[in-house]
Amino acid sequence: MIQLSFVTKLYNSNNFGLVIEELEIPTGEIVGVLGANGSGKTTFLKSVMGLGELKRGEVLIAGKPVMEQYHNIAFITEEGSYLSHLTPLMYGEFLSVFFPKFNMEKYIKLLKYFDINTKNKIRTFSKGQKSKVEICAGFSKGAKYILLDEPFLGKDMFTRQDFLKMMISILRTDETILISSHFVNEIENIIDRALIFERGRIQGDYYIDDLREEGKELSEVMKTISGYQENKYQNAMKLI
Repeated sequence: MIQLSFVTKLYNSNNFGLVIEELEIPTGEIVGVLGANGSGKTTFLKSVMGLGELKRGEVLIAGKPVMEQYHNIAFITEEGSYLSHLTPLMYGEFLSVFFPKFNMEKYIKLLKYFDINTKNKIRTFSKGQKSKVEICAGFSKGAKYILLDEPFLGKDMFTRQDFLKMMISILRTDETILISSHFVNEIENIIDRALIFERGRIQGDYYIDDLREEGKELSEVMKTISGYQENKYQNAMKLI
């Protein structure tokens, strides 16, 4: 279980980046971390990962401080943690040294799945290819908690679909997944729960099955929370 208690993170001393009083994410849930740009999604994921100092509060992973659970966490981000001067194979060998549960065979199979050339240096890859290397490495670490921050950026529709199919097929039953994405319609069918952020706070916490029983769509709920105005563009056009 992931637990956050009275977590507060500040930017520039005064600006709140994240405020969460209480949040629990049970083991095995796939949770969508949703919201507009600047709503606090990445800050939330980094806080769970233990990146950056909190002003106050506590984050526990399976009842222990995050620093004691690094071996059980994989953080897959657009920024990438790969070493660009290495080839994917060399990078895998590097990870094998630092992550005892790293599965090299699985890593190579995932690289082949995404048609990644294993012998060229990562720095020669496109942005999308680098992101795929990051995903392959993240899912091969044997982590129980997998955090994905916008894993679909730089990927076409078919690659996104393939990634989701791959992710579901290789997951065990004990992984907890937190996935941040703007492609709400594409992940809605694979997540169990949605956390909707606005201005650094969780303004919506919904289980997808509950929304379906109520006849609601996740995208519509997000529009309501964000205050999105369907006809705003029409008013703007009148001023032109």
